[in-house]
Amino acid sequence: MNPSQPPRDPVDAIIDQWAAVRPDLDTKAMEVFGRIYRLSRAMGDRMEKAYAPYGISRGEFDVLATLRRSGEPYTLSPRQLSATLMLTTGGMTGRLDKLERAGLLRRSPDPHDRRGLQVTLTEKGLDVIDRAVGAGLDVQTAALSSLDTERADQLAGLLRELLAGTQGAEH
Repeated sequence: MNPSQPPRDPVDAIIDQWAAVRPDLDTKAMEVFGRIYRLSRAMGDRMEKAYAPYGISRGEFDVLATLRRSGEPYTLSPRQLSATLMLTTGGMTGRLDKLERAGLLRRSPDPHDRRGLQVTLTEKGLDVIDRAVGAGLDVQTAALSSLDTERADQLAGLLRELLAGTQGAEH
């Protein structure tokens, strides 16, 4: 094994198995997306653990973070939240209900639309999201620490290109 190469992983074993039974297949895409999938699962689990001390799940973090990123007064409509998070209105309602019960946000009538609502981060919600985002970034930074800054930047750029290439490419 080359000392600069990382150790073999479970995806390598899968690729080897395919090569043995179907040597005609080009499995490069399987190597890339298999690792992205496994990385996503592993990091998702780590992020859940990072957010748990704050009483929120990853999905609830996403709602609070979207409100926080919107800037003061940290208010969006449920429709804006659903669109940003790619959630159905039913899925969004469940998250909003739980976060409102926890005192992390409040829903109120939209003063510009009698039929609409607005969702606003509370002071407690602002405190929770500011602490949770720091904890999550600590976990992500630790995971990325196996790469130097140049390689991390390169990876970010490659993933940006790959994501752009898949947008709207439903096959």
